[in-house]
Amino acid sequence: MILDNICIVLVEPLGSLNIGSTVRAMMNFGLSELRLVNPVADHLNDEARRMAVRATPILEKATVFADLKQALADTHFSCATTRRLGKYRGRFLLPETAADLLLPLTREGKIALVFGREDQGLATSELECCQRLLTIPTHGNLKSLNLAQSVAICLYQIFCRHKSEKSQPKSKKFASGKSIESLYAHMRETLLEVDYLDPQNPDHILRSFRAIFGRAQLDEREVRIIHGLFSKIDWIDEQRKQSAR
Repeated sequence: MILDNICIVLVEPLGSLNIGSTVRAMMNFGLSELRLVNPVADHLNDEARRMAVRATPILEKATVFADLKQALADTHFSCATTRRLGKYRGRFLLPETAADLLLPLTREGKIALVFGREDQGLATSELECCQRLLTIPTHGNLKSLNLAQSVAICLYQIFCRHKSEKSQPKSKKFASGKSIESLYAHMRETLLEVDYLDPQNPDHILRSFRAIFGRAQLDEREVRIIHGLFSKIDWIDEQRKQSAR
């Protein structure tokens, strides 16, 4: 099933009640895979099970990871949720537009919806692990939403669009999170070596590259092509240094 290819990722969730409520929302809307990144709360305690109601099997099958990169390593596309509007947090999706984007991608591989901590959300470094960002508009007097409520809003939009069969399949198979992170590591090393990046703040420019390639939705072949480009730059730079000796 299409919805089986969507996983929910909770980063360092603080409350067992929220985790239980999240899996209940997942079951309401047809999802079954929960991934937890370094959870603070116990997702298998009585509080979580009580809130999960009949969704306790999702709790019991949940996978725990040490960090977000590991949790996304086998995914082909990920979308992070945030309410903070900073310099590197432009081009936001709304829940309904995210649903239109994500559903076709589920036919090509695993998709992740990433939610942050109840008190602090996701850090910039965590947002950078994801290809697109999603925000839920709220009234100005109280901008933050409860974690489980945020999950429910996003999944409701996906479920409605799935039911209406508006999404069309895409032929492109996207690169895995592991491949994308390997590419960014190569870019960082090469661009530092050729003095393109400021060694005191290399991530300033790299964030822009992440945003560009995130919107491009690279497949594995495109990742290999860009790797090849940076390998050629590595070779030319080495030849230049040898000539200067």
